[in-house]
Amino acid sequence: MKISEVLAEECNFFDDLIGCRASEWDEQARIPTEVVRRAAESGLLCPQVPVAVGGRGFDSLHTGELAAHVGSRCSSLRSVMTSQGMAAWAIQRLGNKNQRNVFLPQLSGGKVAAVGFTEPNAGSNLSGISTSISCDGDVATVNGHKKWVTGSVYADFIVVFGRIGDGAAAIIVPTSAPGVRLEAITDGLGCRAAGHADIYLNDVRLPAENILGREPQSLPLITTIALQYGRISVAWGCVGILRACLDQAAGHARARRQSEKALVEHQLIKRYLAEIFVLEQTAAHLCEEASRAWDSAMPDLAMKVVLAKHVSSQNATKGAAMAVQILASAGAHSGDLVARAYRDSKLMEIIEGSTEISQLILSDYVMSLY
Repeated sequence: MKISEVLAEECNFFDDLIGCRASEWDEQARIPTEVVRRAAESGLLCPQVPVAVGGRGFDSLHTGELAAHVGSRCSSLRSVMTSQGMAAWAIQRLGNKNQRNVFLPQLSGGKVAAVGFTEPNAGSNLSGISTSISCDGDVATVNGHKKWVTGSVYADFIVVFGRIGDGAAAIIVPTSAPGVRLEAITDGLGCRAAGHADIYLNDVRLPAENILGREPQSLPLITTIALQYGRISVAWGCVGILRACLDQAAGHARARRQSEKALVEHQLIKRYLAEIFVLEQTAAHLCEEASRAWDSAMPDLAMKVVLAKHVSSQNATKGAAMAVQILASAGAHSGDLVARAYRDSKLMEIIEGSTEISQLILSDYVMSLY
């Protein structure tokens, strides 16, 4: 059975949830809270949470195809989905049994979470993280400033990464806790409705049991665990962007007439359509390979995930630009699908590790082989 057939119910759920409102949400820089809540209550914002703790128990391949479908409809909601999945994955991998049993059912049952990595002096290179987590008995105190935290406007809590002692840790920070202040970002380049915000943490006092795993760990290790989930989710989302652009471009090329013949009969338009198709197929195959590596726990998983994200994000940027070129003025309004795709896709080359960071990682992998 095809994956699309297995996911028919889930895809229909998101089709009904989004409808034709993605452009409106983009213009308003906000997804209605009830929409985000319905998505969270379905468990489909973090479908890889195990069934044993109330989740859907999806594998990476099915999660990815669902992310592509959501991404083809609304990259902002897909970004919230990525953020929720990253938070759940961090809890699943870094948390102890009690923390997994407490927080994962919440994320599959309606709570919304975000992940705080980036800081004013820590972007693609997260070694510059300066947010501090200190413990005094059963109380943990958090101080720091996180930037561009996707989904945080809708979040009930944020998985904040910071330094503790000689190591690092992730801690669950409720957005309602005293000392937490959010400043929403509403004028971003892309994914404007994804609920981005800067977060200020000023002497936020929390139970020490909110620290995932309780013991300090390696900063590169714990950030990579969450980033790996984010990268593959973004990559699949870019496949969705390409599929949406191809659908729009093909439909316009068939219906629009220029010089007394359909646009699709012009050779240069044929070339654009062929190139978008190649970009989509290439990205999809790399994402499938990465998800199969994830599900099989292959030793070169990290490389395959970075490769999929690297290629898919660049392909989405190229494909969206070609779709805008085909539609011309018909796709030049800010809220039009291909116009949104053009803006959203560029952001995908930056988040979860920029194109340049991906190149450095892939270069290191090459040198490890030769």
